[in-house]
Amino acid sequence: MAAIRSFRELKVYQAARVEARRIFVTTRAFPADERFSLTDQIRRSSRAVNGMLAEAWARRRYQAAFVSKINEALGETMETQAWLDHALECGYIEPGMHREFDSAWQSIGAMLQRMMDRADTLCPKSKSHS
Repeated sequence: MAAIRSFRELKVYQAARVEARRIFVTTRAFPADERFSLTDQIRRSSRAVNGMLAEAWARRRYQAAFVSKINEALGETMETQAWLDHALECGYIEPGMHREFDSAWQSIGAMLQRMMDRADTLCPKSKSHS
């Protein structure tokens, strides 16, 4: 297995990009009066996952900083799921679409959790000075 050289190669990054784009397209149909509440919030939280993954990747030298950023990305993932619940309750998305979105974001969350669990394998080891 080849070493990952960029955050863009991470499967979780790729999946979150696809799902954030799907949310963007779907929210175009939300009512205009939701623009500054639900629409902006769900777009922001879904897109934040990728930004935080990029930041985490840049901070791999410090495992605690890496884990902290991945944990923040997990929080944004769950926030996205909460906004999807509101979109369902308001009738802006159908139950089937909600299930698809929720399943995808649940999978992204699981990948993020695995990254935190395996942080020691993802973060370069610091060289000790004897």
